[in-house]
Amino acid sequence: MIPYVLHVAVLISVCLLFYKIFLQRETFYRLNRLILLFCMVLAFAIPLITIPQAWTLRNTLEPVTMKAPEQGQQIDYAKVNLPVVQQPAQPAQPVQSVQKDIAAKPQPAAPKQTAVKSEEPSSFNWSDFLPTAIKWLFYLYWAGVAVFGLNLLIQVIALLYRSYSNPVIRDGKFRIIEVSGDKAPCSFGNNIFINPEKYDWDTYNQILLHEKVHIEQGHSLDIILAELVIVFQWFNPFAWLYRGELENNLEFLTDEAVLDRNVEKESYQMSLLKVSAPHLALSVTTNYNQSLLKKRIVMMNAKKSNIHTMWKYFILLPLMAGLACALNQTVAYSQSAKAKTIAKDKAPMHHKMHMATEGTWFATIKGEKVRMEFRSDDDDHNWSNNDSFLLTEFSSIPKDTKAEFTVKRDAGTVLFNGKFDGDQGYGHYKFTADKSFVEYLKNEGIRDMDDTDNDEFAFFLINISKSYVGMLKTNGYGNISKNELISMAALKVDEPFIKFWKEEGYAHLDANELVSAKALGLNKAYVHEIHEAGYKDLDFNQLISFKAQGIDAKYIAAFKKTKLNLGDNKDSKAEPDIPRAEDISSFKAMHIDSGYIQQLKNAGYDHVPFNELTSMKAVGVTPEYVKKLADIGYKNIPANELVSMKSVGVNPDYVKSLADIGYKNIPANELVSLKSVGVNPDYVKGMVDIGYKSIPANELVSLKSVGVTPDYVKSLQEIGYKDLSANDLSSAKALGITATYIKSFEGMGFKNPTINQLSSAKSLGINAAFIKSFADIGYTNLSFNELESAKALGINGEYIKSFEDAGYRKLSMNQLSSLKAMHVTPDFIKGFKDIGFPDITPNEATSLKATGVTPEYVKEMKAKGFVSKDVSKYIQLKNAFN
Repeated sequence: MIPYVLHVAVLISVCLLFYKIFLQRETFYRLNRLILLFCMVLAFAIPLITIPQAWTLRNTLEPVTMKAPEQGQQIDYAKVNLPVVQQPAQPAQPVQSVQKDIAAKPQPAAPKQTAVKSEEPSSFNWSDFLPTAIKWLFYLYWAGVAVFGLNLLIQVIALLYRSYSNPVIRDGKFRIIEVSGDKAPCSFGNNIFINPEKYDWDTYNQILLHEKVHIEQGHSLDIILAELVIVFQWFNPFAWLYRGELENNLEFLTDEAVLDRNVEKESYQMSLLKVSAPHLALSVTTNYNQSLLKKRIVMMNAKKSNIHTMWKYFILLPLMAGLACALNQTVAYSQSAKAKTIAKDKAPMHHKMHMATEGTWFATIKGEKVRMEFRSDDDDHNWSNNDSFLLTEFSSIPKDTKAEFTVKRDAGTVLFNGKFDGDQGYGHYKFTADKSFVEYLKNEGIRDMDDTDNDEFAFFLINISKSYVGMLKTNGYGNISKNELISMAALKVDEPFIKFWKEEGYAHLDANELVSAKALGLNKAYVHEIHEAGYKDLDFNQLISFKAQGIDAKYIAAFKKTKLNLGDNKDSKAEPDIPRAEDISSFKAMHIDSGYIQQLKNAGYDHVPFNELTSMKAVGVTPEYVKKLADIGYKNIPANELVSMKSVGVNPDYVKSLADIGYKNIPANELVSLKSVGVNPDYVKGMVDIGYKSIPANELVSLKSVGVTPDYVKSLQEIGYKDLSANDLSSAKALGITATYIKSFEGMGFKNPTINQLSSAKSLGINAAFIKSFADIGYTNLSFNELESAKALGINGEYIKSFEDAGYRKLSMNQLSSLKAMHVTPDFIKGFKDIGFPDITPNEATSLKATGVTPEYVKEMKAKGFVSKDVSKYIQLKNAFN
């Protein structure tokens, strides 16, 4: 669970940086919203995907077979563990894995002697501490999830309680909750929380419009999703910042929608200043935030982003794909891990392998060595193992006659029964363990020991001796596990090897790290080679990464000769003309070599910065690609523009196809925009055929990006909308205006509405059914402006009928708009009728509500002696004391 959570944290952090660097200042707020939501979902989904081995940027070692040097013997033992070295982008750490057929040199048979016990240097044992630390981190993580999850639940419950315990007024699908005190307005779901007594009429109207936009666009769902991310990523500061950016974009999007509804910008900004005040709003609501106010006003006044900047959005997909290739497990690794888990659950590894301590042997004498194969006689366990022994280890070698002979080691004795004919021999064997050796190992601090003959036979075959264990303990490796001991012995991690690392300054390597180094052949010669090449202070994991990737002095020297423009990527610990260790690892992983760099130089790219060089290689920019572009006139294109062109698929053939239809010498950034939205010669020809000739490249991008096609244009032309500009077409398509939608207005008596009128109507959701609902109750011949006001304020047939039932018939749309904007209801007017004011006009009702004069207020004033039959007198009185 922990690695998955950290993987998600990395992706969220990268997505946040991508947004802040590329998209934060763009005014495509709707698209930014989709990107922010998409990235949140991807961050949790990508770590669950396994990728093909061929796509990974991680370096993993295949199972290692060490060939037997000199007096070698092959050891086929399931518990010998070798490292799996990961991609250098992550610190390489040894991971135990079962390998087969590992050839290793045996320990010479030691004469019987008493093992000398030496005091083990006292040191902190990380191998004991780390499992405990990981366990407590696991508990801490879930405790945090529980706390933040409970906090989210409490917030939702508090909002629901407030929604149904305070006075509420229904406005269509909106529920307006009247609250008291100095609380800023906010919304959640379809509920708007506001104190109407705090604001004047214009401000109140604009607040309601603002919050209704939040509700109509479903912004609460975005906030809830971001809060759920916080629950599971509470420890990640980037997740908190990400939530803030998402909320900011929602406010920018809402401000844009409000201003598009013919609200005066200066008036709206003044309303924001009146409303914004420090308060502690619940985090699951969309609310007015004082700290964001300045930024919102700046974005309202900002110049709209150019469609040519759309290419930035297309960086996201290759970026996420690259992260998946760099961080995700491969299919092979995933299957291997799954197989290990199944094997571990089913049986101990040595039982699975069933090393037979009794069976048949076959042998061949070669010089001073005897090559022996051990086979099990058990049909249920088809096991065999090849090993080599020195002739001097055998008590005797029976020739031509059957006899018994032995090989004795510290772990036990093998009794052989059989004979040799010349150099070939065969017979039966039986292993007898020396139980005192197992007790010795336990006493020496070897962990995870089992009292089984399988273990002891393995110790015998690998030739683990008391002197070897004593040597390890003397050098600080006394408290190691059985598997670590087997791995070290099998790979011949000896005293000179251990001392070499200590002399090199790596005094605290654990057993697995030593095994990794030995398995990879990481030796003195290689370390000194890397030092002399300029990397003198690499940590152990970096050395492992270098060796696993095949980075050597020759590779490094080749980079020195290229005089690469390192910029800020110089290694402070290395020579000035070579990149940082992690960067050269990235070069190697991406197959960037001196030849590639030199070819780019020959093509005119002499000083490409390091980060742009990696980007060029990642998207496949080659010298041939550069040359072909130069041949058609695109010379000296900046490296970052080359990356953009290649990433979206701009190639010479595409450029030529556009030139053939009249689009010549198009700037590189416009080519990127054209290609990214799918503008091709067929599309341009289609537009030309219906009368749109010589459309500028930027307008082509706008048309194609929103889905304007020749068929769409024809459908509008057929109903009379000819000679529309490219901008009108883009706006109409973006809003979803179709021929059917326009015809529906004609059926309701609106002849030839303009595109601007249709755009306003569509953005507010005005349709034929909405217009008909007014016509059914006598409101015919309404203008577009009246319909827009009614829709924006939420005036509907039910609202009008409630006033008719109260005696107010045939109110004008202006009167209804004023009443609705001030939240005047029939019940409000009825309250005045009940205290002696039966003939209140709509204008008086609006003034009463605007000044805060209520029936309760009138009763209170009458009780104090101020009695009048003219309701306006109470309005004057209220204003006088405000």
